[in-house]
Amino acid sequence: MADWHEISGGVTAPKGYRAAGIKAGLKPSGLPDLALILSDVDAIAAGVFTTSQVRAACVDYCRQLLQAKPSARAILCNAGQANAATGSQGWLNALESAMLLGQAFGIPSESVLLASTGVIGQQIKMEAMRQGIPQLVAAVSDTGSDAAASAIVTTDLVTKSIALETTFSDRPVRIGGICKGSGMIHPNMATLLAFVTCDAAVSPALWQQMLSRAADKSFNQITVDGDTSTNDALIALANGQSRTPAITEMNAEAEKLEAMLTAVCQHLAKAIARDGEGATCLIEVQVSGATDEKAARQVAKTIVGSALFKSAVFGRDPNWGRIAAAAGRAGVPFEQENLRIMLGDFLLMENGQPLAFDRVAASNYMKQKANSVVPNQGVEKLSAYSSSDATVETDQSATSRYLKDDTILISVSIGNGSGKGTAWGCDLSYDYVKINAEYTT
Repeated sequence: MADWHEISGGVTAPKGYRAAGIKAGLKPSGLPDLALILSDVDAIAAGVFTTSQVRAACVDYCRQLLQAKPSARAILCNAGQANAATGSQGWLNALESAMLLGQAFGIPSESVLLASTGVIGQQIKMEAMRQGIPQLVAAVSDTGSDAAASAIVTTDLVTKSIALETTFSDRPVRIGGICKGSGMIHPNMATLLAFVTCDAAVSPALWQQMLSRAADKSFNQITVDGDTSTNDALIALANGQSRTPAITEMNAEAEKLEAMLTAVCQHLAKAIARDGEGATCLIEVQVSGATDEKAARQVAKTIVGSALFKSAVFGRDPNWGRIAAAAGRAGVPFEQENLRIMLGDFLLMENGQPLAFDRVAASNYMKQKANSVVPNQGVEKLSAYSSSDATVETDQSATSRYLKDDTILISVSIGNGSGKGTAWGCDLSYDYVKINAEYTT
């Protein structure tokens, strides 16, 4: 049983954080589009970013800052324009954005980390940014997490938030997070922005190591469509305001904190996969029997990323052959006669051989899971936006549209090794093509 429990508050649940989200006019839709997370004191900062060679200005900016000094006071995020492939002007706009927020709070611009999301190739609307920052500063509060979560979304249909609490030395320690992401999602980070806050005291090197490992077990294990973005960023702050002893090396408390950080990241990652563009269900692929954890994760994310498999899930077709084929091309050696595949409680293949199973019942299992998710309405909502706006209206009241029992579970064993790994994704529907065919037109 986990040594923590869920609480409300998102990124403002940990002590010493405030947040805000406003409508600054960056999106033509007029929806919230500028978000801020602020620590009352300097916080240790860590980040994991896109592996793409084509990167947004905010990604290079954050990398440079964190390499020079792994600390920050604020995260500023704009939605509507990605500020990627925008050349020298895009870089100058990023610098000005940080400077404006720094001046507003009387902190160095180097203490401001940046994130952007939206259409690639579009410059940030700087006049809206200049006018919006004072409004953002005025709106910041210790209950502003939901507003910030609303202001970072693009094609998401729901906001995504979590906060957990545990105790160290009889004092509460909390980790909170918000994220956005729905399409252009693939391992090695995806079109996602995730912001995590923590009030524990952790050494910079250890905090970065924890975050990188957590990302490998969460955000790097989800896929919607096989595309990696230019703007991916996972940023985590730890400000020490819980007043618990500093964690400077791996010990029992460090392991507990990392496990809670991983749980936060996995919750947010699954929320992204569940909200995939056009998705009707969440898919979880569990792989065991590999030589090590890395190999198991590789097989799992290859299966969940297979377009053929994802299409079969959308058709509620228990086509185990597509699972076997994806496992076989994952680049992980294993003996075919050791392959075992289950769909929920249905055993489809064992010892590398097909088994007789009730195909109708297996298909109904998939239908029941899919039916527990309210259909994605993104296609209908696209028409409400101009051709220059990549934003689909988010139903902020729909955070409960996902029921608890909505996951199609695939269990695969490839041998007798101790390696286990899990990946998450969604089915591939007609609506995914329509949403992205009409993304800017």
